[in-house]
Amino acid sequence: MGRSRIQTIFYSAAALISLVGLAEATYLTVVFLSGETAVCGGSPDCFQVLGSSYAKIGGIPVSGLGALAYFSAFAFATFAGFGYGHARRFFAWTVIAMFGMTLWLLFVQAFRLHAFCRYCLFSAALVFLLTGLLVARPVAETEKS
Repeated sequence: MGRSRIQTIFYSAAALISLVGLAEATYLTVVFLSGETAVCGGSPDCFQVLGSSYAKIGGIPVSGLGALAYFSAFAFATFAGFGYGHARRFFAWTVIAMFGMTLWLLFVQAFRLHAFCRYCLFSAALVFLLTGLLVARPVAETEKS
């Protein structure tokens, strides 16, 4: 299980970004499940997006799915940082799925709802960061062959 210092730093940064996303998604999930209104700084667009039919899939809040995805990315990045090879692959697939879902949700906000949620845009930025890290990640010796 050879791992370089740069890989450890990379996966530590990915785990930290994932934790930030997990905190935000957990907040939005708790707000959704409690029936409260998210603090959006008075933005009507935020309320429009978070209250839309796109905010849930089969009664499950999209933010809850996001929390699960961020937790998975955190766990896989942590294991990958400790040199577990399969975790690197699972991390990559998780981030790719998150990126695809983020693109869909940005499309929905822009072209279907014509409104943007600040929380959603922040989450999108975090997913773009994770995707950028994934693209720029150092290749392990075991992955080169």
